[in-house]
Amino acid sequence: MAEAIAFDIAAELIIKLSSRALSQLGLWWNLKHDLDDLKSTVSTIKAVLLDAEERSVTSHLVKDWLEKLKDVLYDADDLLDDFSTEALRKDLMGGNKLTKEVRLFFSSSNQFAYGLQMGRKMKAIKARLASIEREANTFGFIPRDRPAETSFMTKRRQQTHSFELEDDIIGRDGNKTALLKLVLEFQSEENVYVIPIVGFGGLGKTALAQLVYNHEMVKNHFDLTMFACVSDDFDVKVIVANIIKSVTHQAPDQNLEMDQLQKQLRDKIDGKKYLLVLDDIWNEDPERWSRLKKLWMGGAKGSRIIVTTRSLGVAEITNKCQSHVLKLKGLSDDDAWSLFKKIAVEQGYADSTNSAFVEVGRQISERCGGVPLAIRTIAGTLSLKKTANEWHSFKENELAKISQIEGELLPILKLSYDHLPSHLKHCFAYCRLYPKDYRIEVQALVQFWIAQGFIKQLNQSQSLEEIGFGYFKDLVERSFFQEVEGDLMEEMRCKMHDLMHDVAESVAGMESSIADSNKIASDVGEKCRHISIKPSLIPLFKGKKLRTLLHFPNDIDQDLSEETWDFVIANCRCLRVLDLHSLGIQMISPSIYKLKHLRYLDLSSNYNIKILPKSICKIQNLLALKLDCCYGLKELPKKIEKLVNLTHLACEDYCSLTHMPRGIGKLTSLETLSMFVVDTDGSHGGADLSELRLLNNLRGELRITNLGFVKNAKEKFMAANLKEKQHLRSLDLAWGCSNGDDEKALEDLQPHPNLKELYINEWRGDAKFPSWLPFLTNLVKIFIRGGNFKYFPSFAQLSCLELLQIGFCTKLEYMDDNSPKGSQGEPQSFFPSLKCLSLFNCPNMKSWWRTTKPIDDDSNEGDTTVMGTSTMAFPCLSSLEIANCPLTLMPLYPSLYEDLMLSNTSSRPLKQTKMNINAKAPSTSTSSLPLSKLKSFDVHNIEGLDSHTLDECLQHLTSLKRLTIRDCKEIDLGFMQWEPLKNLSHLEIDNIPKLVSLPIWLQHLVQLKTLKILHWNGLRSLLPVFQHLTFLEEFEVTHCEELELSGAGIQIFQDHTSLRSLWLQNIPKCRHLPEWLQHLTNLQVLYLVNLPNLTSLPDEMRCLTSLEILSIRQIPQLEERCRKDIGADWHKIAHIPNIRL
Repeated sequence: MAEAIAFDIAAELIIKLSSRALSQLGLWWNLKHDLDDLKSTVSTIKAVLLDAEERSVTSHLVKDWLEKLKDVLYDADDLLDDFSTEALRKDLMGGNKLTKEVRLFFSSSNQFAYGLQMGRKMKAIKARLASIEREANTFGFIPRDRPAETSFMTKRRQQTHSFELEDDIIGRDGNKTALLKLVLEFQSEENVYVIPIVGFGGLGKTALAQLVYNHEMVKNHFDLTMFACVSDDFDVKVIVANIIKSVTHQAPDQNLEMDQLQKQLRDKIDGKKYLLVLDDIWNEDPERWSRLKKLWMGGAKGSRIIVTTRSLGVAEITNKCQSHVLKLKGLSDDDAWSLFKKIAVEQGYADSTNSAFVEVGRQISERCGGVPLAIRTIAGTLSLKKTANEWHSFKENELAKISQIEGELLPILKLSYDHLPSHLKHCFAYCRLYPKDYRIEVQALVQFWIAQGFIKQLNQSQSLEEIGFGYFKDLVERSFFQEVEGDLMEEMRCKMHDLMHDVAESVAGMESSIADSNKIASDVGEKCRHISIKPSLIPLFKGKKLRTLLHFPNDIDQDLSEETWDFVIANCRCLRVLDLHSLGIQMISPSIYKLKHLRYLDLSSNYNIKILPKSICKIQNLLALKLDCCYGLKELPKKIEKLVNLTHLACEDYCSLTHMPRGIGKLTSLETLSMFVVDTDGSHGGADLSELRLLNNLRGELRITNLGFVKNAKEKFMAANLKEKQHLRSLDLAWGCSNGDDEKALEDLQPHPNLKELYINEWRGDAKFPSWLPFLTNLVKIFIRGGNFKYFPSFAQLSCLELLQIGFCTKLEYMDDNSPKGSQGEPQSFFPSLKCLSLFNCPNMKSWWRTTKPIDDDSNEGDTTVMGTSTMAFPCLSSLEIANCPLTLMPLYPSLYEDLMLSNTSSRPLKQTKMNINAKAPSTSTSSLPLSKLKSFDVHNIEGLDSHTLDECLQHLTSLKRLTIRDCKEIDLGFMQWEPLKNLSHLEIDNIPKLVSLPIWLQHLVQLKTLKILHWNGLRSLLPVFQHLTFLEEFEVTHCEELELSGAGIQIFQDHTSLRSLWLQNIPKCRHLPEWLQHLTNLQVLYLVNLPNLTSLPDEMRCLTSLEILSIRQIPQLEERCRKDIGADWHKIAHIPNIRL
């Protein structure tokens, strides 16, 4: 990677050397001439770097030259950073004008010494560069301007063709079916429809396209079929010539002009229904694609173009419909082994009946990550080896070095890397620091890149983090990352495929290392700039030029010793990134200020840190300070305003901060300030809310606590200037105990309309909600917890609102101050996006709307209208929770498809929803019964719910998978019809007094996997129903005081071989575990809790060979008998790995 990095560093150095500030510093230090010479030399070398990069591919001498150049350029960059840091420090000490500061520190003797020291270092770097420049002259490099990015690395892959044997394709049946359907059956509006296949190199995109291309049905379906390999050179003329050659089997005349080639192509395809495969497209320029697309639009209706690409960007350009983009994944372990076996065993010397070959072969094939190309390459190598020992030796000794194998694997995977722009090469290679299979936090990765200077801010309207996230998305589109989870960058996680990690390791070279053993830590060279290392190994590291020091915690708690602190500070002075999270640190070394190049410092999850040293404020280059989960942290440094470059101050998850330091409002570059703590009594001299006024670059989340203690609340709330913070995504306003300073002050905390999430906690002021809510038209989530609100303004018109949660509003009477008719509007505008609604602990809330007549449950239950409006329904609600709210009138919810949880509330809205098939919800119709898509239903102590109503309701729930019924005293489950619940897999029945036996209908629930029976005081036996529930995997019986589990003739579990977990709790009549226990041969977990009359375990326990966990609690006499080695029953359970007493 030296070649790409060297160019980037050289370019950055030239920018720094051209700055006016550095030129002025050079004058005062008498280094102006040296700085000009350095700029001239770097510019001369940079001019020949492109030629050197190309030649380094084949010349080790040139590659070594580039490594030496990169090393001295890094040193030069450190030196210039030293200059600018010193100037910034002095600038902060005495004023804002650089010229004044230079004069101030030049006049002192120590600054004169500093200038001499820097002069010596500058001359040493100039001498090294001069030597490197002389060596460059011996190579005869040719100065070149940079053309299109990385065009020098266009080592073409072997030309593909349209032929692929179907027998060679394994594990792609589903992809083949999907592609054939799109090619042959899909009816598109366009005559010519493009179908992209996307995935990283080696997954078999081309093979899949070839397979479908050669399918007999495809050949018969189209008038014309064509196949052209495009690869990296998206030259329209060349592509057209290749397509013509595919049709005529003869290359067109090379002297033909583009117009003539276009005519030939149109003559061949116009009016015909054709299939064209364009293999391996890299171009992401929509205009170039559009020019090519115009040439083939004359095809007949039904024509298809299959495009294979490694880039999601290409896929999106060629087809806007994501559901018609085929995204290939790796093969399953079984398919990978089938392919491996086909090549390494059936075509080689290995014996497929030899278990030694099979065992090691499977391990090797799994190492290939499901990538057919990798599998084929390694299997082909092993097919020449005759013994299982040779295979084993390969796995143990050579598989770790697979990236060094000559041939296809690494060069083809590396081809994707070679096509990256230089700035992305730098970013990707940096990921070598992560362990394989590590789940990478995307925001942290982007902040690492920023700290290292990899991110180029060409557009001032975008933050560095936004630009860096764009870099990440570029790499995702090119398949360098996979398994990306999360929608927001701060929540996003991803992984690198092991083979891609090998590529990163290869291109990073000596610059990066993972040191997880004494030997590796000792062997890491002086030139290593980035390392991830076990903290205990840090003192073994010899290098002194580190820019990154990371660690990735394992399951064992690690502590950072004082000696290690001293070592880092003494030997790692060039650090930009220092990650010390989760190391049990109690105190930060006061000498940390000596790490003056530091940009990123992570101290999070060190629970015992109480204060930070004052000296930390001398690290003026610091961009990110992470203090999340530092629960003991009581205060931030008083001079935090000196950290003038700080952009991220993270202190989430409720640290013990008592206040914010004064001057924090001067950090106008802040983009992350996760918490602002109001000083409750003013005793700490903390910052007040007015310090938020100028922090208008804040992004992400902001939580403001102790708002109830603010004096002159109206004035201070307005001074916080929240309405100007346009980049904030989430705002959490928490009052704590209110002093009643101004009960209307919430009105003055108006946020910006861009806000997505709003939290209001414990507001004790005015009962009226602030008037600014309707202006927050972009709100996606609202959380209101506690407060004196009696009603809310209408949330119904917030078109983006997806989640609404309201709890502990003890004075709340209704949700909407409008009359029901006034809030109704059109169905399309009534909560058009709401998916999740949660209402809990609002004991006075009886109606959704303000009504003009009292509501009681004695009125006609079939009357589903109040003032003619209660047929209003949520159009796309998927999850609803109502707990401890006597709500009898609310909008209906027939379209629910995820969860319905009703606890201590009225049954009336449920009855209305069930009965009102014509509820005004756009997504419902008479052909779709209310609640027919619901997956989970939890009903607990519902007023007015009887057996008939519940039975009728359950008839609709044909998609239900989970059902919980608790504390419903009027319900008799024995006489209900449960046939529609054919998909039920989880059933929990708790405290239903009328049940004295298992309902007969249980045996018809053939999908049931989990059954929990709790508080059935009348239940005497599980027979005869339970013996039919042989499909159960989890069974729990709790608080069944009359239940007999054993006795003469009782054989319950003999056929329950699927049972994995059994929980028996508080069953007084359980005197011993019966002999039928021995039949549970697949039981893995057994819980025995509070069985007062169980005095011993049966000998049959030894038959439970699959048992992994045995937990015995609140049974003192049995716990004594199960003591390790000495208990009377120990020999019966000694085989169980995990015994909990």
